[in-house]
Amino acid sequence: MATQRINFGEWMPDQPGLSGALVEAKNIVSQAVGYGPLKTTAVFSEEAGENLKTLVTGKEPDGDTKLFAASDAKIYEVSSIGNLTDVSKTGGYDGQERFRFTQFGNTIIGTNYDAVLQSYVLGTSTQFDDLSATAPVAKYVTVVRDFVVAAFINEDPTVYPYRVKWSAINDETDWTVNVNTQSDYQDIPDGGQIVGVRGGEFGLIFLEKSISRMSYVGTPFIFQFDNISRNKGCSAAGSIAQVQGICFFLSEDGFYMCDGQQIQAIGSEKIDRWFYDIADEALFSTMSASVDPVRKLVIWNFATVNANREVLIYNFKTQKWTHGDTTADFISDASTGSLTLEQLDSISSSIDSLPASLDSILWIGGKYFLGGTIGKQVVTFNGPPASARIITGDIDAGGRSIVTLARPHVDNGSANVSVASRTMLDQDINFTTPVSADSENRVSLRSNGRYHRLEINPTGDNWKTAIAVDVDIIGQGGR
Repeated sequence: MATQRINFGEWMPDQPGLSGALVEAKNIVSQAVGYGPLKTTAVFSEEAGENLKTLVTGKEPDGDTKLFAASDAKIYEVSSIGNLTDVSKTGGYDGQERFRFTQFGNTIIGTNYDAVLQSYVLGTSTQFDDLSATAPVAKYVTVVRDFVVAAFINEDPTVYPYRVKWSAINDETDWTVNVNTQSDYQDIPDGGQIVGVRGGEFGLIFLEKSISRMSYVGTPFIFQFDNISRNKGCSAAGSIAQVQGICFFLSEDGFYMCDGQQIQAIGSEKIDRWFYDIADEALFSTMSASVDPVRKLVIWNFATVNANREVLIYNFKTQKWTHGDTTADFISDASTGSLTLEQLDSISSSIDSLPASLDSILWIGGKYFLGGTIGKQVVTFNGPPASARIITGDIDAGGRSIVTLARPHVDNGSANVSVASRTMLDQDINFTTPVSADSENRVSLRSNGRYHRLEINPTGDNWKTAIAVDVDIIGQGGR
């Protein structure tokens, strides 16, 4: 009898089962060793009057944070206990584009391609209002060094889908072109329409067929624009996520990262083909992306061809992928203000009924967490672990063999195990009924064939890491 330890390696659905990679890694996240649980969503806010599509967090002068949620028609302030207050400009909005936000100093600036840029001064404002009389109507907005930058400009009746425009230096309200204030604009003639912008020390302008870097050079040119990715652009505005100066995005042939100098494929021969097989490209406009800085994850929410929504998850430290089910329509990093025990009591008189445990960063205030929206409500990813599913690649013992026993290695938990065996690789894959591990963490199995796959479903309310499975295999006819 031979015992093999199958460590849970990389999930690469674009590769065959005999490659040694996992063929399924669902509702889990990659860790330095093994995989951890993916939490489900928990409702955080009361219902708005319409579906919410965006979240943004602003840092106030006193260090506390303020959370906003936006629909097509309104912007709401979300209190630390989930109450919603309409803080839209008088009359609301009539946009068809999702709101996008950035923060410049103490000012939250938003745009939905309907009104001119909107502003809310943290610590002072009680509602959003037009940023200024000279502020543009734009689809996208960010901050590059000391400038607010807008892109895809509508100067009614003319639309400039390839135009980047920026404010005066250190003055987000002044958009009049002037060499002394350094407010100006730049048209990017090659690359198609702009689909997104990201800022920092330099700006990245994502177009349909290229990416340009925006670097400050001072007067008279103000910014220099360099094409750093010709014929490779971004396919979905909502796919762009930024962390530590690195942008992650979806292109027409898969997922990439960009550091401002060059782009690098991160999904090629791993998950790119799988993604395009199941994603509904007609609904790429509903895609959203966020970063979990604690767990080093980039997460994409997208619609599938089966009319469901999934999350695709990339750990940018381990460089490994996973995916999962979700009920969320939109995801975003978020943060709430701090609150007292009395405010907690107003959410629920029962500790067991709170959407997260008392030691959760959700209640600390000022700490970022993964959030999102479902319909008219704000949600957090602080619920119980989702039902995890790990499937190994094909185990080939060199001839017909029998799997007799499995021992799952799950830190602070156990697992149910099932097996699928085949004689030929073109045969159907049918798993046996899952069997729970006994008190000695042993799972009795009996399945014969040449190629074997094991499915492991971690169990336990607080399981931490699924690491490996030991499997006993004997030759056909052996004892």
